[in-house]
Formats: sequence, structure tokens, C-alpha cells
Amino acid sequence: MKGRNQSTAIEFILLGFSGLSNLPVLLFVLVLITYMIILLGNALIVLITFTDPALHTPMYFFLRNLSFLEICYTSVTIPEMLVNLLTREKTISFSSCAAQMYFLISLGGTECCLLTLMAYDRYVAICRPLVYTAIMNKGVCIQLVVGSWITGFLAMIIIIILMSQLIFCGPTEINSFFCDFIPVIKLSCSDLHVLKVVAFICSSVFSVIPFILTLTSYICIIITILRIPSTTGKQKAFSTCSSHLIVVTIYYGTLIIAYMLPKTDTLRNLNKIFSVFYTVVTPLLNPLIYSLRNKEVKEALRKALSKCVAFARIMEM
Repeated sequence: MKGRNQSTAIEFILLGFSGLSNLPVLLFVLVLITYMIILLGNALIVLITFTDPALHTPMYFFLRNLSFLEICYTSVTIPEMLVNLLTREKTISFSSCAAQMYFLISLGGTECCLLTLMAYDRYVAICRPLVYTAIMNKGVCIQLVVGSWITGFLAMIIIIILMSQLIFCGPTEINSFFCDFIPVIKLSCSDLHVLKVVAFICSSVFSVIPFILTLTSYICIIITILRIPSTTGKQKAFSTCSSHLIVVTIYYGTLIIAYMLPKTDTLRNLNKIFSVFYTVVTPLLNPLIYSLRNKEVKEALRKALSKCVAFARIMEM
């Protein structure tokens, strides 16, 4: 079959959850509820940490950025998934597919940077408390966050540029519910060597290295915690660190498996499940793990609700 190098004219078909095609309404409701929880949970964190002066600390500054990122991250894929669940036409143009892929991998790279910064912030706070305010001052935190966003979005441009040069042959069915990198390039009949090398380097820089740095930070934190004489203090610190590590491990683990390990038949079949974890599950868990279990956030939320109730009573008078 003649290759089609006019990539912008190509339309892809998103297979989505084709094995569960007999349950579209149930899946739609389930995904919609999950999406609403993600939006409301993360939006609430952004609002609370921004309006409450007690939460104007580096930890909550990073958390606010992470929550805002999760709103953007899920909004890149889930609305498209909801539309596809209720329509027979599941096509997406190459330009839309490339845009979705660019924002997805850029936001994913930024999230890896933010998770690393959050781990480093906890490391400095617990392991080097005397110099915490000097190291993690407001100016440094802003520079680190801005650098994370810029790095994530600039670094991925080269991948999209390389993909725009691909020639596609034969089938245009993407075995995923969004334009994922690996299922898309599988449809190309171009030489993928350079693209795969660049993608592997980017994956290493934005997943493996941050994961190692994050893991190292938490190992240092755990060693410091073990020296705490108070049993209550140990339990509280271990509870926080363990929950953070669970989310980090799920996110990085599924990313590394999906993008960096050799693609055996088993991994290809499981790739769609892994993509659900890093695009839906972790954005759902982050507000629960990082903040809604936090006493300071709960107190800020209680104050905000009290003010809302008081305002509503005044309006009724």
C-alpha cells in the first residue's frame, strides 16, 4: 500500500475500550464521576492553598501547582474518552492527535519534575530543618516551578516535530482511548530509529532520573525518621511518606513499563491498563494522598466551609 506522507490529512480511529463495547453507558457514567471527582478535588486544593495564609508555604505551593497540572492533564484525555464512549464516530485528525499527545507528554514531564521537587522539599524540611527557610525561599520555589513547566513543554517539542515527518501506511486504528505515543508510531512505515532514540532519552530524563531522585529523597527521610525518639512522630511521618511513595511508585512504575521496557505481547496487551493508571488513577489519588489526609488542609477546609455557611445564613436574612 502506498504510504501517505500528508500526515495532517490522516484520521485515526481510537479503539478505546473495544472489549467492553457492550457497556458504553456504564463506562461513561463511571468515567464521568471519576473526572468530576478529579476536577473538584484538585480545584478545591488550588482554592484552599491559595486563599488560606496558613498554607502559603513551599510544600503547599508545589501541591497547588501539582493539583492545577492534574486538572489540565486529565482534561487532555478524559473529555475525548467520554465523547468516544457515546458516539459511533471515534475518529481524530492527525493534528488533533499530535496536539493531544504533545500536551499529554509535556504535562507528564512537568509532573515528574514537580513530584521530584515535592520530595526534595520534604527532604530539606525533615533532614535539614535548620536551613529549610534559607534553601526553600519564595524566590527559589517560584524559579523551580517555572523551570519545571518550561522544561516539560520545551523538551517535548522535538518529539512532535519528528512525528510530523512520519509516513503512515495501512491501518489507522490506535489501540488506546487517547493518542498515546507507542500505539501511534506503530502505525507508521517510516524509519523510527531516530524518533525512538530521542523518545528513550526523554523518557529517561523525565521518568527514570526523577524517580531515582525522589526515591533517594524518601530513603534519606526514612533514615532520619528512624532517629526520631517519639513513637507518635515516627508513625505520623511513616504514614505520610508511605502514602506518598505509593502514589509515586504507581505513577513512575506504569510510565516506565509503558514507555521504556521492551514490548512483549503481554506488555502490549497490558499497555492500555497502564495508561489508565497514569492518566486517571494517580490524578484521582493525588488530592486524597497529598492533602485531604493532611490535618492543616482539613482545618483550612473546615474554616472555608464555616465561612460559606455563615455567608449563606446572612444572605437568607
